[in-house]
Amino acid sequence: MRVKPIPLQIILHVVTECYRTQDPATNTMGQMITLGFFFLLRPGEYALTDNADATPFRNCDVHLLHHNTRLNHHTCPEHMLDTATHVALEFTNQKNGVRGELVGLGRSGHAVLCPVIATIARLKHFRLHRACPKTPLYTYFTHHNHGFIKTDSLTQLMRRACSYLGPTVGVTPQDISIRSLRSSGAMALLCADVDPDRIRLVGRWKSDEMLRYLHVQALPIVAPLATLMVQHGFFSFIPNNRLG
Repeated sequence: MRVKPIPLQIILHVVTECYRTQDPATNTMGQMITLGFFFLLRPGEYALTDNADATPFRNCDVHLLHHNTRLNHHTCPEHMLDTATHVALEFTNQKNGVRGELVGLGRSGHAVLCPVIATIARLKHFRLHRACPKTPLYTYFTHHNHGFIKTDSLTQLMRRACSYLGPTVGVTPQDISIRSLRSSGAMALLCADVDPDRIRLVGRWKSDEMLRYLHVQALPIVAPLATLMVQHGFFSFIPNNRLG
């Protein structure tokens, strides 16, 4: 069954709750949800999955920039991380990605939902625990061990929030899974009237099938259509009957 996009109200609630705790695993869940949403990632790229073909982004795949200057997040003074204005992820062999290509985003301007803020928090956590460059971004460390954020855990987290927030936005827990996060980011861009071709580029879609599906799901996109049809439905054809 095709899942529905998750409205931002639910995503924001979940991420905010994840950041209110000092638990490394819960903090990491919030950061991974943020990156999955903004970068339109596939689940296996930001969470551990049973899919053998999944290729997660790693510590070494992250690029931080202060305007046009790249910061070496492994070696620069830690306070310099907070000056980052942009973050980019480098593709290695992720699906439909071009090896060595960078996809970058700036700060969102939101105090909680921001890809740059989430990435900085990830990198600080890695530096604190001396994580190696090939560490998957979904790894978290405790004082005595380490663990990984799994796709199933993220789905359960989103569905719990949806069980009491969903009725206000027309979504049920059964409608969504963590696979919804990729389409959620695309939906947000569509509702912002971003050109579908740009969305396809960021999301690495080779066809417009996903975007066609999203168009009919979002009320802000389809609600004005009846008015537009009445306003612009008057037309006439050039007669095609031949003279003589």
